Amino acid sequence: RSINKPTNKKFHKQEETTITPKKKNTEEEEEEEHQRRRRRTTTNMTSFSSDVNGTSLADVEPDGSFKRRPSSFRGQVSDAHDAEFPVEAGRYRLYVSYACPWASRCLAFRSLLGLQEAIALSVVHPVFQRFEDGFNGWGFAAADGGSASPNTIACPLGSRSVRDLYLKHHPEYEGRFTVPVLFDMKQRRIVNNESSEIIRLFHGPMRSLATRPDVNLLPADRLPEIDRLNERYYNSVNNGVYRCGFATTQAAYEKPFHELFDALDEIESLLAKQRFLVGDTLTETDIRVFVTLVRFDVVYYGHFKCNKKHVYEYPNIWNWVLDVYQTEGIAETVEFEHIKQHYYSSHRSINPHGVVPLGPALDFRAPHDRATKF
Repeated sequence: RSINKPTNKKFHKQEETTITPKKKNTEEEEEEEHQRRRRRTTTNMTSFSSDVNGTSLADVEPDGSFKRRPSSFRGQVSDAHDAEFPVEAGRYRLYVSYACPWASRCLAFRSLLGLQEAIALSVVHPVFQRFEDGFNGWGFAAADGGSASPNTIACPLGSRSVRDLYLKHHPEYEGRFTVPVLFDMKQRRIVNNESSEIIRLFHGPMRSLATRPDVNLLPADRLPEIDRLNERYYNSVNNGVYRCGFATTQAAYEKPFHELFDALDEIESLLAKQRFLVGDTLTETDIRVFVTLVRFDVVYYGHFKCNKKHVYEYPNIWNWVLDVYQTEGIAETVEFEHIKQHYYSSHRSINPHGVVPLGPALDFRAPHDRATKF
């Protein structure tokens, strides 16, 4: 549209000018679309409680049970010559929260294999942040302009939140804004946001970039058993604690509670016979179960009401947790302050005042009996 100078009778009509708006460049148009998308996303989430929009806390069914939605980005890094996402050192960035067990799987594989130099890292603030438009979710620093929490690493692309990272580069996206995210920095696209697939990309095609490629967490002769136990303990343990914690009815809480502790009894018996979950060596299954159980007494026992027994009350499981934690490269991926701050401060529908407990006092560096027992 044209903008005309105000009419003034003392000016001759020929003095009126027409100003043609400056044509927007592509970056301006993209930013406007990004902001429209952010507003639309926030508007669509007003039916959720204030601490869940854009996160998995919103995945509660009408019967009060928690049902996690599948991840949306399932791209594959490949060493094929015409690969959409080729194997290349320095090309990919992993976005994580130290609090999130799903992201911690990826951190553990990245560390154990020695992929730190090949795959860069960004770490979000441990507590969900509320932004100006009402959105509440993962941010890279305090949304009120405060400083970043210790051990956070900003997004080099300038995104203030994980939502911004998703929408700026995938404006059509309408799902949850979750971590982990494996991001292609050259194409500025999300490759994959499913942790179980990211760790297999690290262990598979991206293994050629590793400084410790001899580490084998997926031995071929044990893969069927690894896959079987992964499936068994995903629903009952990994997602089981969330099914307990996010349930909004008694019945929806009690079913996963019993399944969880049945599985823990099974694991306790299994670890009475062997050092690790799939025999005598550390495998993917150990990492997948460990990231849940290392958090169990710290947050899930109280915050998620998984309080039949502490993990330290299971002798074999507890010593196994210490064994895995003390494996070279694992302890550096576990940040207990991030874990406690996130769960107790972010989930206000569960913990309304956000008070973070000071305990428990657990020594994960204590001696264990696994090496001498087996």
